[in-house]
Amino acid sequence: MSYFAAAVVRDEGEWSAAEVNLRGASDIDDVADRLRDVEPDADLSLLFVEADDAYLVILRLDEGEDLRIFGSDSAYAEESRLGALLVGDLKTSVTGLEESEEPRPPAAGGEESEQPVVDPEADPVGDADILADLGISAQKLLELCAQEGMLPADVTAEVCQVLGCVDEVEELREV
Repeated sequence: MSYFAAAVVRDEGEWSAAEVNLRGASDIDDVADRLRDVEPDADLSLLFVEADDAYLVILRLDEGEDLRIFGSDSAYAEESRLGALLVGDLKTSVTGLEESEEPRPPAAGGEESEQPVVDPEADPVGDADILADLGISAQKLLELCAQEGMLPADVTAEVCQVLGCVDEVEELREV
């Protein structure tokens, strides 16, 4: 299974990106260490792992601590060793979504959006609220992952556009 792993780190308000080699990683702590090594003093470190145009995993470290993980589909754990390493230990339900049954306000344009818009074939796992403080709500992240025709690379690009680091990640793809 092929993958692309891009670390995006913010230090003193500036974003930088680097490709991360995950081959030979022994466990999730090893992956977190590789993310820390990109910029040990970073305020925020994100790792986007895209696999076979089907799966996206986002890892987050704040000041090198408190690892948080989101996976677009738990099936990735069954498909590959790397998938099992990244999302195999995550609960089968997504966290960060409101549990209330209250209807949400209509979306712009007066149309009501379904809640949450999740691909019925996919089983997102982990912390969908992982990027909420950066402008990507759990609902928005799930919508991006479930949108028909959106590849993991497209989701990463959309997220990075909001964060302001899309150029850095796209430069990595071109190498």
